[in-house]
Amino acid sequence: MEGISSKEIGLVSFLELKEKYFFTRNDAKKFFKNENEMNVYLHRLKKKKRIVKLNKTKYFLIPVKASGGFWAEHPFVIADEIFNGKNYFIKGLSAAHYWGLVDQIPTQIEVACTNKQGKRKIFGFTLVFKRIRPESMKGVVEKKIGGHSFRILSKEKVEKWLKSR
Repeated sequence: MEGISSKEIGLVSFLELKEKYFFTRNDAKKFFKNENEMNVYLHRLKKKKRIVKLNKTKYFLIPVKASGGFWAEHPFVIADEIFNGKNYFIKGLSAAHYWGLVDQIPTQIEVACTNKQGKRKIFGFTLVFKRIRPESMKGVVEKKIGGHSFRILSKEKVEKWLKSR
Protein backbone atom coordinates (compact mmCIF):
# COMPACT_ATOMS: atom_id res chain seq x y z
CA MET A 1 0.00 0.00 0.00
CA GLU A 2 1.20 3.47 -0.85
CA GLY A 3 1.87 6.10 1.75
CA ILE A 4 -0.80 8.56 2.69
CA SER A 5 -0.32 12.34 2.29
CA SER A 6 -0.84 14.94 5.01
CA LYS A 7 -4.12 16.17 3.46
CA GLU A 8 -5.39 12.60 3.26
CA ILE A 9 -4.35 12.01 6.88
CA GLY A 10 -6.22 15.18 7.89
CA LEU A 11 -9.45 13.99 6.29
CA VAL A 12 -9.15 10.36 7.43
CA SER A 13 -8.24 11.22 11.03
CA PHE A 14 -11.08 13.78 11.29
CA LEU A 15 -13.60 11.20 10.08
CA GLU A 16 -12.15 8.48 12.33
CA LEU A 17 -12.27 10.69 15.44
CA LYS A 18 -15.88 11.65 14.72
CA GLU A 19 -16.63 7.95 13.91
CA LYS A 20 -18.22 9.13 10.69
CA TYR A 21 -17.57 6.17 8.41
CA PHE A 22 -20.29 7.16 5.93
CA PHE A 23 -19.44 10.65 4.72
CA THR A 24 -20.40 13.01 1.91
CA ARG A 25 -18.39 15.28 -0.34
CA ASN A 26 -19.57 18.23 1.78
CA ASP A 27 -17.90 16.66 4.84
CA ALA A 28 -14.60 16.48 2.95
CA LYS A 29 -14.84 19.91 1.33
CA LYS A 30 -13.29 21.88 4.20
CA PHE A 31 -9.95 20.03 3.92
CA PHE A 32 -9.26 21.17 0.35
CA LYS A 33 -8.86 24.48 -1.49
CA ASN A 34 -11.33 23.70 -4.27
CA GLU A 35 -13.50 21.00 -5.86
CA ASN A 36 -10.77 19.83 -8.25
CA GLU A 37 -8.24 19.25 -5.46
CA MET A 38 -10.87 17.35 -3.47
CA ASN A 39 -11.62 15.13 -6.49
CA VAL A 40 -7.92 14.29 -6.86
CA TYR A 41 -7.51 13.33 -3.19
CA LEU A 42 -10.74 11.33 -3.05
CA HIS A 43 -9.62 9.45 -6.17
CA ARG A 44 -6.24 8.70 -4.55
CA LEU A 45 -7.93 7.43 -1.39
CA LYS A 46 -10.10 5.14 -3.54
CA LYS A 47 -7.01 3.80 -5.32
CA LYS A 48 -5.34 3.17 -1.95
CA LYS A 49 -8.51 1.33 -0.82
CA ARG A 50 -9.11 3.70 2.11
CA ILE A 51 -12.56 4.73 0.89
CA VAL A 52 -15.34 3.15 -1.19
CA LYS A 53 -17.64 5.28 -3.34
CA LEU A 54 -21.31 4.44 -2.68
CA ASN A 55 -23.09 6.99 -4.86
CA LYS A 56 -22.40 10.37 -6.49
CA THR A 57 -21.84 12.19 -3.21
CA LYS A 58 -21.44 9.51 -0.51
CA TYR A 59 -18.40 7.46 0.48
CA PHE A 60 -17.52 4.85 3.09
CA LEU A 61 -14.26 5.21 5.04
CA ILE A 62 -12.48 1.92 5.70
CA PRO A 63 -11.58 2.13 9.42
CA VAL A 64 -7.96 2.04 10.53
CA LYS A 65 -8.81 -0.99 12.68
CA ALA A 66 -9.61 -3.00 9.51
CA SER A 67 -7.10 -5.86 9.46
CA GLY A 68 -5.17 -6.02 6.22
CA GLY A 69 -7.33 -3.33 4.66
CA PHE A 70 -10.38 -5.63 4.57
CA TRP A 71 -13.66 -4.53 6.07
CA ALA A 72 -17.24 -5.67 5.84
CA GLU A 73 -20.32 -3.66 6.62
CA HIS A 74 -23.79 -5.22 6.69
CA PRO A 75 -25.22 -5.31 3.14
CA PHE A 76 -28.58 -3.88 4.26
CA VAL A 77 -26.81 -0.86 5.77
CA ILE A 78 -24.80 -0.34 2.56
CA ALA A 79 -28.01 -0.48 0.48
CA ASP A 80 -29.64 2.07 2.78
CA GLU A 81 -26.66 4.42 2.46
CA ILE A 82 -26.54 4.08 -1.34
CA PHE A 83 -30.16 5.22 -1.58
CA ASN A 84 -29.97 7.75 1.29
CA GLY A 85 -32.73 5.89 3.13
CA LYS A 86 -35.51 6.28 0.57
CA ASN A 87 -37.03 4.81 -2.61
CA TYR A 88 -35.72 1.27 -2.07
CA PHE A 89 -36.33 -1.93 -0.10
CA ILE A 90 -34.68 -5.33 0.40
CA LYS A 91 -36.62 -8.20 -1.19
CA GLY A 92 -36.30 -11.78 -2.38
CA LEU A 93 -34.27 -14.45 -0.60
CA SER A 94 -32.42 -11.84 1.44
CA ALA A 95 -35.70 -10.68 2.97
CA ALA A 96 -36.85 -14.28 3.46
CA HIS A 97 -33.60 -15.09 5.26
CA TYR A 98 -33.90 -11.99 7.43
CA TRP A 99 -37.42 -12.99 8.51
CA GLY A 100 -36.26 -16.57 9.19
CA LEU A 101 -38.41 -18.11 6.45
CA VAL A 102 -35.47 -19.85 4.74
CA ASP A 103 -32.22 -21.22 6.14
CA GLN A 104 -30.24 -20.66 2.97
CA ILE A 105 -27.92 -17.65 3.14
CA PRO A 106 -28.36 -15.72 -0.12
CA THR A 107 -25.33 -15.10 -2.30
CA GLN A 108 -26.71 -11.79 -3.54
CA ILE A 109 -28.87 -9.11 -2.01
CA GLU A 110 -31.91 -8.11 -4.09
CA VAL A 111 -32.79 -4.44 -3.79
CA ALA A 112 -35.96 -3.05 -5.36
CA CYS A 113 -35.59 0.64 -6.17
CA THR A 114 -37.10 3.33 -8.33
CA ASN A 115 -33.99 4.66 -10.06
CA LYS A 116 -31.32 2.01 -10.54
CA GLN A 117 -30.82 -1.40 -12.11
CA GLY A 118 -27.95 -3.83 -12.53
CA LYS A 119 -25.36 -5.36 -10.21
CA ARG A 120 -22.71 -3.91 -7.95
CA LYS A 121 -20.12 -5.77 -5.92
CA ILE A 122 -19.13 -4.12 -2.62
CA PHE A 123 -17.22 -5.67 0.31
CA GLY A 124 -17.43 -9.18 -1.14
CA PHE A 125 -21.20 -9.31 -1.63
CA THR A 126 -23.28 -8.49 -4.68
CA LEU A 127 -26.17 -6.07 -4.64
CA VAL A 128 -28.69 -6.69 -7.44
CA PHE A 129 -30.79 -3.63 -8.20
CA LYS A 130 -34.24 -4.22 -9.72
CA ARG A 131 -36.13 -1.18 -10.93
CA ILE A 132 -39.77 -0.88 -9.87
CA ARG A 133 -42.52 1.73 -10.10
CA PRO A 134 -43.01 4.04 -7.14
CA GLU A 135 -46.54 2.61 -6.68
CA SER A 136 -44.95 -0.78 -5.88
CA MET A 137 -43.37 0.50 -2.66
CA LYS A 138 -46.25 -0.87 -0.55
CA GLY A 139 -45.74 -3.44 2.20
CA VAL A 140 -42.35 -2.11 3.28
CA VAL A 141 -41.29 -1.93 6.93
CA GLU A 142 -38.36 -0.16 8.54
CA LYS A 143 -36.02 -2.23 10.76
CA LYS A 144 -32.66 -1.62 12.46
CA ILE A 145 -29.34 -3.43 12.42
CA GLY A 146 -26.60 -2.15 14.70
CA GLY A 147 -28.39 1.16 15.27
CA HIS A 148 -28.80 1.81 11.55
CA SER A 149 -32.23 1.59 9.95
CA PHE A 150 -33.05 -0.01 6.60
CA ARG A 151 -36.16 -0.81 4.56
CA ILE A 152 -37.31 -4.38 3.94
CA LEU A 153 -40.37 -6.08 2.50
CA SER A 154 -42.85 -7.10 5.23
CA LYS A 155 -42.90 -10.68 6.46
CA GLU A 156 -46.42 -11.24 5.06
CA LYS A 157 -45.39 -10.09 1.57
CA VAL A 158 -42.27 -12.27 1.66
CA GLU A 159 -44.32 -15.31 2.72
CA LYS A 160 -46.71 -14.64 -0.17
CA TRP A 161 -43.76 -14.32 -2.57
CA LEU A 162 -42.24 -17.61 -1.33
CA LYS A 163 -45.52 -19.48 -1.87
CA SER A 164 -45.77 -18.15 -5.43
CA ARG A 165 -42.32 -19.46 -6.39
